[in-house]
Amino acid sequence: MHPDGTPPRTGPHRFKMEQWISCAPFEKLLHIDIVEAADGRALLQMPFLLDFAQGAGLMHGGALVSLADTAVVMAIKSIVPPQTHFATVAMTTKYRRPVKEGIIKARAQVAAVGDRMLEGQAKVYDHLERPVLDFDATFKIARNAHIRGISFSDAAVQTEP
Repeated sequence: MHPDGTPPRTGPHRFKMEQWISCAPFEKLLHIDIVEAADGRALLQMPFLLDFAQGAGLMHGGALVSLADTAVVMAIKSIVPPQTHFATVAMTTKYRRPVKEGIIKARAQVAAVGDRMLEGQAKVYDHLERPVLDFDATFKIARNAHIRGISFSDAAVQTEP
């Protein structure tokens, strides 16, 4: 409940993003930072905050996967036209070592494998540059590929709400 006693809104949600390659609300919640995204590649990072700890004090696997998935998304955004609607349709994750502290980085790359299909990979590294997660995913571009209900501050990609 909100402080005024009203229930939280559960959607649909409309919001404005800073630009095409920028973090959405969930990614901001995770404190993800886009270091670079260009030419089908991306480098993202996020801190291991207490809020991301699981019961043993390690970084939650879901937070690591979210960073990897978002890194591939930003790599995709760097090669598709702005406002292209696409989504993860399959993913495989291999955890290699636990994360106990520091700034975590994800390096991603993507390649088109068909008319509307994209394959992406990301590797996530701990603060000592040791690999902690391998991520492979398939993304599909929607038939009606234009995003609706989300607008972008970047004038070059302005949409109608």
